[in-house]
Amino acid sequence: MSDTPDRRAARAVQRITSTAMGPYQSAVIRIGFAATWLLFLLRELPNRQEMYGPDGAWSWDMARQLIAGNDAFTALMWADNTVWFEVVYGLAVLSSALLMLGWRTRTMSVLFMISVLSLQNRSIFMGDGGDNVIHLMAIYLVLTRCGQVWSLDARRAARAAPDGRGVPPRDRVGPALWAVLGFALVIATFLNQTGWYVLLLVWGLWVGQGLWWMAGRFPSSEPRALLDVVANLAHNAALVVIMAEVCVIYATAGWYKIQGSRWQDGTALYYPLKLDYFTPWPALSDLLASGGVMVMVLTYGTVIVQVAFPFTLFNRRVKNVLLVAMMMEHAAIAVLLGLPFFSLAMIAADAVFLPTGFLVRLGGWAARGSDRLFSRAGGVGAEQRRGSQDQTRTLVG
Repeated sequence: MSDTPDRRAARAVQRITSTAMGPYQSAVIRIGFAATWLLFLLRELPNRQEMYGPDGAWSWDMARQLIAGNDAFTALMWADNTVWFEVVYGLAVLSSALLMLGWRTRTMSVLFMISVLSLQNRSIFMGDGGDNVIHLMAIYLVLTRCGQVWSLDARRAARAAPDGRGVPPRDRVGPALWAVLGFALVIATFLNQTGWYVLLLVWGLWVGQGLWWMAGRFPSSEPRALLDVVANLAHNAALVVIMAEVCVIYATAGWYKIQGSRWQDGTALYYPLKLDYFTPWPALSDLLASGGVMVMVLTYGTVIVQVAFPFTLFNRRVKNVLLVAMMMEHAAIAVLLGLPFFSLAMIAADAVFLPTGFLVRLGGWAARGSDRLFSRAGGVGAEQRRGSQDQTRTLVG
């Protein structure tokens, strides 16, 4: 029987609705963005009050006036005191760490989004460009099933085999966490401390999580199958949006560079290397800036890679070469210009295009490295460690 367009379309729809695609890619961006935000928060821990708190140059009243105009969300506008700020900052650190580890990823992704929006919208002039990427990706991650692999959720699901009746073991932590967050959401709603659109989104996520837990008690039921389809569609759509966002970032950056005279004559890279603010290693920057040919090659190469990347997505080999070039470019920016968190954010965004085969091998290398570490330290047995490696490939909702 011939493979008609209708059959191909039916197979595509079936795959999109039955599978959350890119489990390793979504896990990488979850780990990458959570780790980037966590490292940033920890580095700025001594300066947190001046950056986002009541002691900042951008005062609470100024932030309130700005938010009244752009209707942005930030929980830090709920109270103007140090205690509340420390609670929100602590929640940001905790949610970032737990999301990176993949513990209750659905809940942690929502708390991660709230913390990112709260801090960044409180003081919008803080950051170096990477904060904009984290801002967007924190919203997209809420819609993804980013805990399918390389997470504590996947490990727990692999260990929690259903009993003889086909019913999963009782989960006490999930409902308790859901109830506590629901109580906090009720308080925020009655205090009218946030916009209606944020309340609608968070209430929808909270209700959806409750329905998911109830349907999970009966894995073979029709409601669970329907929720699986909705979750897969949301995940796949969010993954496509993340990929499109990365392409838009590079395409717009490349085309804007083309219009600049310094990029056209090949000298644009020279100038940031001579700015004291962007030269953490002056000797290294001077060495690179002294080579005229090198500066010209890197300047033109940056523009070519950024403009060409979106057009190479359907050619795997060329795409992978440009992907490596872009990651190396961001690594160089981190070292030469002293912008580590911007570079980490962009590398995490680039990782959505990494090949699945490479990510699987990367996970295997990490597992073998941990095996050697634990074996030298007298850790768990070899068979148990091999079981843990297999569990990282278990797909969970």
